[in-house]
Amino acid sequence: MTDIENRCRIVLVTPDLPEPEDARRAVDDALRGGDVASVIVPQYDADERTFQKCAEALVPVIQDAGAAALIAGDPRVAARTKADGLHVEGGRDAMAEAIERYAPGMIVGGGRAKDRHSALELGELRPDYLFLGKLEGDIKAEPHPKNLDLGQWWASMVEIPCIVMGGQSIGSVVAVAENGVEFVALRHAVFANPGNAAMAVAEANALLDEKAPRFED
Repeated sequence: MTDIENRCRIVLVTPDLPEPEDARRAVDDALRGGDVASVIVPQYDADERTFQKCAEALVPVIQDAGAAALIAGDPRVAARTKADGLHVEGGRDAMAEAIERYAPGMIVGGGRAKDRHSALELGELRPDYLFLGKLEGDIKAEPHPKNLDLGQWWASMVEIPCIVMGGQSIGSVVAVAENGVEFVALRHAVFANPGNAAMAVAEANALLDEKAPRFED
């Protein structure tokens, strides 16, 4: 495996931009900054029609950059836009239904597990990944300590990959990577300043190259 694939990688969470062209421009800029494993596209408060237009603008851009496009919202939108997968934010029942209906043809993951017990319940379903934190949970500079602790435990115990929500600071990727998880999610840290998204992704990758521990082959 390459060196990038042998350490924690970036997952982007797209910002809440009402105009599809603004969202497309922001994501396209970010993806020019370097390695991104996948991009989660949340529905936020948009209705189905508005969200579909946004997804139609974003999915091709994400896929053309070599990342996986994951829809966090109406599964029908994911199917219509030929996205790579679904990000499920509901509980165990919602995850079970999505896996039964859409896997293995599509990536299915998500979570928002609050503790070890709920994380293991989701893990029993064998999702493609577990997400720790909320998609809009980057409200402070650093990641939530609970998510860091849970991620460290999960990575040491379970083979299913884990994504931990980072903080508003680009430097927060280091705290996540040091816990041995496979992916760090960034939203505000990349998209807060329009026009600087590529630079932010490049900086995050440089920090991970320098400081992230390497996984065993």
